[in-house]
Amino acid sequence: MISRVRGAFGTFSGDITVSGDDTASVSAEIAVDSVNTGNDERDAHLKSAAFFDVEQFPTAAFTSTGVRNERNGYVLEGDFTLKGVTKPISLGLEFNGINPGMGRGAVAGFHASVVLNRKDFGIDVNMPLETGGVVLGDKVTVTLEIEALKSA
Repeated sequence: MISRVRGAFGTFSGDITVSGDDTASVSAEIAVDSVNTGNDERDAHLKSAAFFDVEQFPTAAFTSTGVRNERNGYVLEGDFTLKGVTKPISLGLEFNGINPGMGRGAVAGFHASVVLNRKDFGIDVNMPLETGGVVLGDKVTVTLEIEALKSA
């Protein structure tokens, strides 16, 4: 492992629901084949059966199971499904505030992150280097910058 590779998923959707007693729930879906690392060859490899296997598992999904206050923000607990494997995860969550929006209504902003082990989700490819070590690390940092539009 020589450097970090950054990428993004371009197609995704989600809902944040807050009930009358201020209990929040979150659900999200990601089109895994929308991965973009800026390198078409690498993206094709990531979409292959060796990694995301987008033909068999076209989406990843998150469903929250709870939110709790923590020292510097919140923790969003939930079940994350990737490549047909569902695992509980905990995302560090920051609430950035609410803005009146740009003509479509109020917008709430959030920042969330989690470190996942790719092997937990069946992505266990190892590509050894001639000089020792492997091309791929096990840890993947997922960072989300979210703007949620308030709807009636």
